[in-house]
Amino acid sequence: MNDEKAKTVLVAGGAGFIGSHLVEALLAEGATVVCLDSYLTGLARNLRHLERESRFDLVEGDVIDALPARVGRVPFTHIYNLACAASPPRYQADPEHTLLTNVLGTRNLLRLAEEKEARFLLASTSEVYGDPEMHPQPETYRGRVSCTGPRACYDEGKRAAEALVFDYQRMGRADIRVARLFNTYGPRMRPDDGRVVSNVVRQALAGDDITIYGDGSQTRSFCYVDDMVAGLMRLMDSDVADGPVNLGNPGELTVVDLIDRVLRLTGSRSRIVYRPLPTDDPHRRRPDIGRARALLGWEPKIELEQGLEATAAWFAEEQRRAPRPSPPAKPAVPSSDVVAVAAE
Repeated sequence: MNDEKAKTVLVAGGAGFIGSHLVEALLAEGATVVCLDSYLTGLARNLRHLERESRFDLVEGDVIDALPARVGRVPFTHIYNLACAASPPRYQADPEHTLLTNVLGTRNLLRLAEEKEARFLLASTSEVYGDPEMHPQPETYRGRVSCTGPRACYDEGKRAAEALVFDYQRMGRADIRVARLFNTYGPRMRPDDGRVVSNVVRQALAGDDITIYGDGSQTRSFCYVDDMVAGLMRLMDSDVADGPVNLGNPGELTVVDLIDRVLRLTGSRSRIVYRPLPTDDPHRRRPDIGRARALLGWEPKIELEQGLEATAAWFAEEQRRAPRPSPPAKPAVPSSDVVAVAAE
């Protein structure tokens, strides 16, 4: 293993929501960082403020394809694989690509890790637990996932990626770590990504109707992005290679409760409208983070109200900066009608 004080890190998916925060944190600790991103869901503007940083390089490429030669020439010590769309509307838009990103993409990055003798971390997901019958979910729970449903491209793709990663470990081909990420929120979430926090905050700020899928009694556990990044980095630097580690906030609340908090925070008077619950949507989700606490000394520190305030402030600024649509062109009218048109 290379000197931990001289990290050269590849972050696949580094222009995304979590990935861009991870890139910043790695640079802050002194690492040299290369971001590889296809921009399928990541945004170059998430990293624009780092363009002049000498220890940072941004490379466009899809992990499904042969990795760019520019990436292959770098002597990486650590590789983070965050390369996959993570919200249902995004990963269901091209399910074949989603599945292949998790399988072929993970294989390509594992081969790079083997070649460079770099430590490899897979960002897996709580979706491997499916719609769980065990609550909260420990890492030993094998899950209840539909292998034929519309979410399978992501759920089963991540399960296959985990299998591949642990096979590489068993064969002595890579030094691996696996994190199972639970719902994460914070600045730089895409407003159109379809996840509950971004949906609710964006709709509340705009005064639009807030959509609840199902009756709103389903629960989630929300982890602020800074806490999640700290957990990923701590796991990467640890000796925990004997199984996956849940990373998330064990605080559980219903979707209705989340909406009430956002409405109070924003002062919004948005109405609530109900829509059918999507197929295979989990009814309860809460991480057991006993392993993370015991082995990493990690647990979330940022309270939900503090995180929601920062998230809402970011979305409000994004809405302020967004270009306003041009008013529709008025039809040509006879001069005698001009006054009447102007008065409408």
